[in-house]
Amino acid sequence: MSNNIQRKVIASALTAIFALGGAMPAQAAEPVVQGPESVQDWYNNGQRFIHQSKHLHAEHRHAKNVILFVGDGMGISTLTAARILEGQLNAKPGEENRLSFEKFPYVALSKTYSWDQQTSDSAPTMTAMITGYKAREGQLSVNHLTPRGECSAAVIAANSLPTMLEQAAAAGKATGVVSTARITHATPAATYSHTAVRDWEADSNIPASCGTTGVVKDIARQLIEVSPAVKNSLKVALGGGRTYFMPKTAFDPEYTTTKGRRNDGRDLTAEWVSTRGAKAAYAWNKAQFDAANPATTDYLLGLFEPSHVQYEADRASDPAGEPSLTEMTEKSIKMLQKSRKGFFLHVEGGRIDHAHHAGNANRALLDTIEMAKAVKKAVDMTDPEETLIIVTADHSHVFTIAGYPHRGNDILGLTKEVPAVDGNPTAPSKAGDGLPYTTLGYQNGPGAVSGARADLTSVDTTALGYLQQAVVPMGSETHAGEDVAIYATGPKSHLVHGSMEQNWIYHVMKEAFGF
Repeated sequence: MSNNIQRKVIASALTAIFALGGAMPAQAAEPVVQGPESVQDWYNNGQRFIHQSKHLHAEHRHAKNVILFVGDGMGISTLTAARILEGQLNAKPGEENRLSFEKFPYVALSKTYSWDQQTSDSAPTMTAMITGYKAREGQLSVNHLTPRGECSAAVIAANSLPTMLEQAAAAGKATGVVSTARITHATPAATYSHTAVRDWEADSNIPASCGTTGVVKDIARQLIEVSPAVKNSLKVALGGGRTYFMPKTAFDPEYTTTKGRRNDGRDLTAEWVSTRGAKAAYAWNKAQFDAANPATTDYLLGLFEPSHVQYEADRASDPAGEPSLTEMTEKSIKMLQKSRKGFFLHVEGGRIDHAHHAGNANRALLDTIEMAKAVKKAVDMTDPEETLIIVTADHSHVFTIAGYPHRGNDILGLTKEVPAVDGNPTAPSKAGDGLPYTTLGYQNGPGAVSGARADLTSVDTTALGYLQQAVVPMGSETHAGEDVAIYATGPKSHLVHGSMEQNWIYHVMKEAFGF
């Protein structure tokens, strides 16, 4: 069912629901949703919250397992809008909804600045979360003493910061990395690689000026040639970016006009299998992914696109098929749970960030909803007394929720206010230029235009590809510098509280494991 058809069905359902309660005139085609709650419900819900809160207690035991979910670019405005959209897609007003992880008992704010950036990129922010140290712009799991553009493998090794994945591996735990971005992209790469430049994902990305002797390995090669401890522990790596593992002479198996990116002639996907034994597998499509049985597969590398995987909204159109973030999370946990010593798993909703950069709120919110489903799957599959689950973001975006829309107003639609007299709005709210506007927008990005704003009266702003209007014209919308949320449940989750430096997330995980 398309988004537009879904919305018409939901609108009809809302009309029927609220007409039964007498809250809406029968003749209204587009109701002002006033909420299904009775007066008493507000008080009862508050008391229920207090009762549940009184039963919270600090869980002091150590965690056997830790799962770190990172919604790339998943700022608080993104969470709010995704929460409303998820509710509206389920025929509710939406505002009262909660994403799965918003029910976690412990919440904090994360300060996302890096050592040298007021508003950060994903490399130093993930480095902070995975190593415990704030780092420099564009650098992965090396300290801030590392020179910018440093090529020397020896210098990188001297300044490398041990990651939580590497420490879990040293403790004998199984480990895994999952992302809807390239598996060599900044956030997942920070868990296993150390480099001064996040863009050195294949050897062809390393400049010739670095020479050929003693040069730091590219990120894809670092994934395959990890230390012996990590090699034994890294059971699963799922995401996109397969051309970074393929030689330039080889054609991509799905897009036959696309070639690999490697100058060294190596097929790292084949090396993953050949160096990890008979129970290792590589998958590049949905059928191969489904065929990898966790009971009989010990090592699984899945690379489902030449670059990033599809947005959740577009995944069904992929001819070869690719798993959802929830499906990748589920299979990863099944594989990692075979370890008697427990596991560490990182899961990234990477394309939330990319949709925001494109000024496309719809896809960003649908990918956020999918990540919430993946979190729920992880919660359902693990023992809450054994597993610490943390859900957070690396940074925010300049994404806003504006105006005074009525309750239940389509979060992707034009803003319509509560009418002065009970009834229904006859027209969208108008801005100072006399034109309507959407509730969602961006401070900058590709949705900006020079000159007068477009009249959105006859525009379908709920369309999947619609780009919200922006103020400052930019080819790519930017990150934002405000705090992001941290949600936690399980052993030591009570250590997540208040206003936290982003690098403290690592220290919570370290304490939970008892390292």
